[in-house]
Amino acid sequence: MAEQGGVHDDHPFEASDDQRDPARRFRGRMVAPVTVVTSGVGDHRTGLTVSSLVVAEGDPSRLYFLLGSTTDLFYGLQETGKFVVHVLEEGDQALADVFAGLRPSPGGRFTDVSVEQSEWGPVLTDVKTRAFCTFEGGDEETFFIIAEGRVDKLELSDIEEPLVYFRGRYHKLG
Repeated sequence: MAEQGGVHDDHPFEASDDQRDPARRFRGRMVAPVTVVTSGVGDHRTGLTVSSLVVAEGDPSRLYFLLGSTTDLFYGLQETGKFVVHVLEEGDQALADVFAGLRPSPGGRFTDVSVEQSEWGPVLTDVKTRAFCTFEGGDEETFFIIAEGRVDKLELSDIEEPLVYFRGRYHKLG
């Protein structure tokens, strides 16, 4: 992380391979999108970097993602019933690390970010591809909640270099 502007040369909380859950190691071998999910208003706004995400087409379309049942984001979803999913691009690694809690952000996650409030929650204005969703509940599975959202509105931009996550690191596709 130090070469990316972090404070550590390696991940300070990373367990050795023999101590990691095999299912987590399997999931790590799949390329995943890097997104930031936001929810809430004012002092109660929150956000989290999420890579365990899938979109199901339909009328209406649905969006599903995993998050911890004790996260501020889960509480925000329950409180407001709305959220915004922002699809990150190459160059957004620092933003992803801030919302993942890996990079310090004195003053909070939204301090150095351009934000506008929407009826679905905080919008990171520099991230142009996003889904505005209504939270339709979540099923608890093991240590996670499978959150379900109805896609109410989409804003799409041309993403040439998406930010992806593979085996614990950010990568380029090409």
